[in-house]
Amino acid sequence: MIESEEKNLQAVEEENSQIDFDELMRKYDTEARFRALSGSVGKFVSLLAVAMSCFHFYTSGFGLLLAQKQGAVHLAFTLALVFLLYPASSKHSKTSGVPFYDWILAGLGVASTMYLVVFFNELVTRSGLPTQTDLIMGFILIATLLEATRRISNPVLPCLAVIALLYCYFGRSMPAAIGHRGFSVPRIINHMFLGTEGIFGTPLEVSSTFVFMFILFGSVLEKTGMGKFIIDLSMALAGWSTGGPAKVAVVSSGLMGTVSGSSVANVCTTGMFTIPLMKSVGYEPHFSGAVEAVASTGGQIMPPVMGAGAFIMAQFLGVPYIEVALAAVVPALLYYFAVMVQVHFEANRLGLTGIPRAQLPRLWPLIREKGFLLIPLIAIIYLLLAGYTPLKAAFNGILVSFVLSWLNKETRLTPPRILEAFEAGARGAIGVACACATVGMVVGTGTLTGLALRIAGAIVTLAGGSKILTLFFTMCASIILGTGLPTTANFIVTSTMAAPALFQLGVPAKAAYMFVFYFGIAADLTPPVALAAYAGAGIAGSDPMKTGVTAFKLALAGFLVPYVYVYNPMLLFIDATPLPMAQAIITALIGVFLLAMCTIGYFKASLAWYLRIAALAGALALLIPGTLTDLFGLGVLALIFVIQTAKAKKMKTAVN
Repeated sequence: MIESEEKNLQAVEEENSQIDFDELMRKYDTEARFRALSGSVGKFVSLLAVAMSCFHFYTSGFGLLLAQKQGAVHLAFTLALVFLLYPASSKHSKTSGVPFYDWILAGLGVASTMYLVVFFNELVTRSGLPTQTDLIMGFILIATLLEATRRISNPVLPCLAVIALLYCYFGRSMPAAIGHRGFSVPRIINHMFLGTEGIFGTPLEVSSTFVFMFILFGSVLEKTGMGKFIIDLSMALAGWSTGGPAKVAVVSSGLMGTVSGSSVANVCTTGMFTIPLMKSVGYEPHFSGAVEAVASTGGQIMPPVMGAGAFIMAQFLGVPYIEVALAAVVPALLYYFAVMVQVHFEANRLGLTGIPRAQLPRLWPLIREKGFLLIPLIAIIYLLLAGYTPLKAAFNGILVSFVLSWLNKETRLTPPRILEAFEAGARGAIGVACACATVGMVVGTGTLTGLALRIAGAIVTLAGGSKILTLFFTMCASIILGTGLPTTANFIVTSTMAAPALFQLGVPAKAAYMFVFYFGIAADLTPPVALAAYAGAGIAGSDPMKTGVTAFKLALAGFLVPYVYVYNPMLLFIDATPLPMAQAIITALIGVFLLAMCTIGYFKASLAWYLRIAALAGALALLIPGTLTDLFGLGVLALIFVIQTAKAKKMKTAVN
């Protein structure tokens, strides 16, 4: 048996050696399509990235600039790095040089943003009365920002921004339902460039403070060897159990999600190890890729970081960040519990075993040797609970990481490693910065024209005032709006365009924002544009569409849970009381357990079709708040348990 498992692990290594990690990242993650710079240009770009991280690290610890100035410096660094690192076409992503026109674009981007910093006092005194120079600089910034976002992201977001700008201008030519009086080009530029509700609005403000520091924190942790430690820890915790490799994927991807801001990057990072390992023990390729995609996408809803979307949500709600993180705990628990149960049932169905303990890292020696790597995460959570701002918590978390890394020679953050971490942190943040600045124009369109309220009214009217239909249409809108967008931009767009429909029906703001946040992220798992699932398929060597459909099935709990907490806000700690809250959590867990039976079609033995339907009905009953529905769901569970136990005994007797 041990020899068999050694062959499995050897097969994993061989399969990994055949996968071109960089090529895979370039295919599915647009932020990986950067130039391979060397020589003096490469050193200059590296120094520029380090300088960006140093600026944010210093200001977070010793005092921020005024919000617009902080955002402008943040965006100046971002535009310079994007034009120097990312070519106009992905076909030239492997070239080492920077063409002259990209130097010009980088210079124009820096000049247009720093114009706001240098002439800030003059701009404030003539607020609302822009000069021709102001308007020219604003136009340059809008144009360079759209191009930078196209390069580092994809055409979806800049196209959405362009449509928003055209809508501002051509409002009087629109149908009456969404029409408005229209605005002149100078008025639009003034609103987007010089106002606080356009490019330099809340999204960029959060990107230039909380988001950057948490990305830098994650980069610092990665340089200490946190990624390898998480995989080793997951192997020690779950690798030995039934279908262990799949559970390792779920645990490691969930933990990586606490410091990762991208579903696709998470898939490519942990999936390079977990997907071949799942295949080696007997899971089908498409199922292996789907498990990793679902687990990695769930990292975006896993506290404390939540793909940086939680910081934006806290700003929109006007509440401390820790409230949003706490509200996400129960939904994330239900999501991951559902995935874990499904991979367990699938392993039982296929007769798969775990990896022998002799082949796995030993838990306690691992914790003794490198367990201190978890302390920075624990420290951040403690600081947030103690009332520190996310900015100060991230700053102190980085300092703690610096100190603790010296406890082990392998994890030690030497000066070269710190520089590498600071460079990687800046590179990881520029995609979010571009997205936040660009989506600021979409938000600005809403405030300038009242578009958000019109969309909300249209959704409510289409639903005929029905709450469940409004939720369904809002879900569809969120998935469509979230297609191909980074997590942060995803939430900003969906919260601006879709969430107001729920406000009109009296849904608590926190529940409404969490609803659209979940479904915006679900776009990464929803064919035909299921980027996380397709990345998993690329590693697994499986059919992308089949992997995407399987991922959708595995994430079904994630599509139902948001409806549950809208109807039962206690799951988000809204007006929660202990006993009803406990009942809601327990019945919801049993509900997703039944849902897992339905999707996999197995419990002790294969489930007949009518029992799968019964399991679905019982799951929905348990997820709907109410004592009668809970009793019905528990009755269904008891019935299935009796039938399947008898069936399993009969099958065992027949074999013997």
